Amino acid sequence: MEKDKQFSELNESDLNKELKLYITTLKELENYRLPQRAYHIIRLAIRDLILTPGRTILEREMAETLEMSRTPVREALVRLETEGMVHLIPRRGFIVEPIVKDDLRDIYEIVETMDGLAVEKATEKIAEHELKQLEQFIERQEQTLQEGNLKKWAILDDEFHNLIIKYAKNKRLNSVIDIHSDQLYRARLFTINHRPTPHKSIIEHKAIVACIKAGDGLAARMVMQSHRKRARQEILEALDRIDDLEKVEES
Repeated sequence: MEKDKQFSELNESDLNKELKLYITTLKELENYRLPQRAYHIIRLAIRDLILTPGRTILEREMAETLEMSRTPVREALVRLETEGMVHLIPRRGFIVEPIVKDDLRDIYEIVETMDGLAVEKATEKIAEHELKQLEQFIERQEQTLQEGNLKKWAILDDEFHNLIIKYAKNKRLNSVIDIHSDQLYRARLFTINHRPTPHKSIIEHKAIVACIKAGDGLAARMVMQSHRKRARQEILEALDRIDDLEKVEES
C-alpha cells in the first residue's frame, strides 16, 4: 500500500514538471481569463498527449500546477467533458477519455464528408498565394520525413488540412470540423509510431493540390475523401496493434 502511494506521488510529481514545461511553450496565455486559460491549457495538453488517454488527474493537482483555484479549473473540466475530452469523477478529479475505435470511426465518417466538401469549396475560392502555401507545406512535410521527425510531420499534416478548411471560407463548415479536429489529431499522434511511414499521405496531398490547381473541385473532393478513408483504416489497425501489445505486457 505504501509503495502504491509513493508511486502515485512520483507520477504526480513527474506530471507536474512535464505540464509546467509544456505550459511555457504556449503563447498569449495572459490574454485569457482564468477559466479560458485553464480550458486552453488542459485541452491542448490532452491533444498533444501530455495528458495521456485513460490517465486519472486530481482536480487539486491540476489547480496547483496551473497556479489557480479549483473554480476555474472545474469550469474548464465541465466544458471539456461536454466536448468528450474528459470524464469527471465526483470528489476525485477527472479521467482523460481513452481513444475508442467506434467513436473514432464515427468521427472519421463525419470528417471525411466535411473535408471533401471543404476542399471542393476551396477549389472555387483559393488564391494563387494560398495554393503556393499548400505546396510549401508539402515540401516541409517531405523534409520532416527525411529527418525522421514524425511528431513534426503530424503537426504539419494537421496544419495542411486546416489551411484547406480555412480556404473554403465557410465559417459554419469550419465550426463543424473544428469540433472533431482535436480528437483526430490526438489519435494520429497516439498511433504514429505504429503506422507505416506516411509517404502515401505526401503523394495524396500532392494529388489534392494538383486537382485544386486544375480547378477540378469534384476530383479534389474524391481524392480527399479517399485520403481520409485510408488514414482512418491505418489508425484503426494501429489501435489494434497497440491493444495487442498492452495485453502482452499485462500477461
